[in-house]
Amino acid sequence: MTFEFNAVIFATGLIIFLSRIIDVSLGTLRTISIVQGRKWMAFWLGFFEVSLWLIIISAVIQRIQTTPILGVFYALGFATGNMVGIELEHWLALGHIILRVISREHCRELVNCIRVNGFSVTVFHGEGKDGPVCELYIVCRRRELKPLLQLVRDIDPRAFYVTEQTGAVSKIYRPAMRQSTGYRGIFKKK
Repeated sequence: MTFEFNAVIFATGLIIFLSRIIDVSLGTLRTISIVQGRKWMAFWLGFFEVSLWLIIISAVIQRIQTTPILGVFYALGFATGNMVGIELEHWLALGHIILRVISREHCRELVNCIRVNGFSVTVFHGEGKDGPVCELYIVCRRRELKPLLQLVRDIDPRAFYVTEQTGAVSKIYRPAMRQSTGYRGIFKKK
């Protein structure tokens, strides 16, 4: 067992670390794809994840006895890959989400603004602790949640809201007022 640390060991460790980040990020995206019912995406992500993992683990197993520091690179790559995978999934924002907004004072104004911005909204009237309230029920793409929440906060900063993950959605209305940008505009489905 050697505890020396030279350029070759560092380069090998760095390759293991970076490869493990990619491998675990793919695993995180695969798990989310499974939960969302995206079976073909989960299939291909799983295929590439395990292929890369086999290459990495074989390199580590062969050298772990003589160079235990490679195990540290492997573990750090795993931990970092979890964080990178979660950030990547947030950036991609796949799927749909339900936004429930409860307002006491600005219901009609919220409904009109949300509809003008191209979102569908259903209104329920109810009773809160301090009197009548309305609940707005909105299903949107996850990537549209932030601008939608900003609309709500601009009109009613005191509104209470909750988000929920969705499974299947029968249909979704895309906001008519905004154009797709970036990679989503190039690769959007027609």
